[in-house]
Amino acid sequence: MKRRQFLQAAGVGLAASAVAAPAIAQSSPEIKWRMTASWPKSLDTLYGGCEYFAKRVGEITDNKFQIQTFAAGEIVPGLQVLDAVQNGTVEMGNTALYYYFGKNPAFTFGTALPFGLNARQMISWVRFGGGEELLNGLLKDFNCIGFAAGNTGAQMGGWFRKEIKTVDDLKGLKFRVGGFAGTILQKLGTVPQQLAAGDIYPALEKGTIDAAEWVGPYDDEKLGFVKVAKHYYYPGWWEGCGQAHNIMNIPKWNELPKAYQAALITASNDAWVWTLAKYDYVNPPALKRLVSNGAILSAFPQPVLEACYKAATEIYDELSKTNPHFKKLYESLVPYRNDAYAWLQVAEIGFDSFQIRMRARS
Repeated sequence: MKRRQFLQAAGVGLAASAVAAPAIAQSSPEIKWRMTASWPKSLDTLYGGCEYFAKRVGEITDNKFQIQTFAAGEIVPGLQVLDAVQNGTVEMGNTALYYYFGKNPAFTFGTALPFGLNARQMISWVRFGGGEELLNGLLKDFNCIGFAAGNTGAQMGGWFRKEIKTVDDLKGLKFRVGGFAGTILQKLGTVPQQLAAGDIYPALEKGTIDAAEWVGPYDDEKLGFVKVAKHYYYPGWWEGCGQAHNIMNIPKWNELPKAYQAALITASNDAWVWTLAKYDYVNPPALKRLVSNGAILSAFPQPVLEACYKAATEIYDELSKTNPHFKKLYESLVPYRNDAYAWLQVAEIGFDSFQIRMRARS
């Protein structure tokens, strides 16, 4: 009797397993997506972050969800990633949202508001200060949803053929500068140019532009700027951090199982840390090499920085009156920025300043 009951129970268990297996399989379908990036393959930290992200999605989903990455120009040019995702040419992309400030100036908040936040403040504001929700409110107008997926840290101010001594030296300067910073510099007489990474060096070499900024020492060395312009300025006040985003087509996002949506978010978080950590490791030796190869390292003069800050604030005030998305994002970011710097000044900057003084003595 006991044996019969056991076999019956076992039979029920086997039958249940046979029914359950297909249900589990259905909840983890095999899906293949394409991701187009704004970066060439030569930029092995920005594009490498995309490859790392795709690898993590595969690992998390037991390779059931596969994402194939494409560099700038392989499917669409680097500055057309948002359009490709919006219209469904690809399921997702990796880009800097400020490239699309011409569509809406509020996109600058997704990458870096000039004189805005550093990398730690940025991810804090995005994750806990409502930044992600506000940015996705903007992206929704373009049929997309997005998540922070990379950061460069504070960037350099770029490569110039001539010295920048006063604000007047900015007048008439043809400057390749990313995102919304060009609007601010234009107010001071600069002629901004927006070029994808692969187009910058030839333009600088031929004299089509007078100056160019990209990211920082590691990437700038790869792009060869020191060969055609010697004056290397800092800081890149337009990018206290440079944040990249993974953006997904909303209908394609909605079709995904919840577990795959979670995998995309988790892998984006992983890629954010991977990218920033790598830049922080490779930039110091790259800067040494650039200086040894003739780069003249200089800080922007204080009057130049203050003039740019004043111009930026005036533009932000104007846009806040006419652009609802910009107003919401600006009113969210600025109070947090003020509190965050008050805190960083106490412990973080105090510690860093001491360490820098000790390094100078050693």
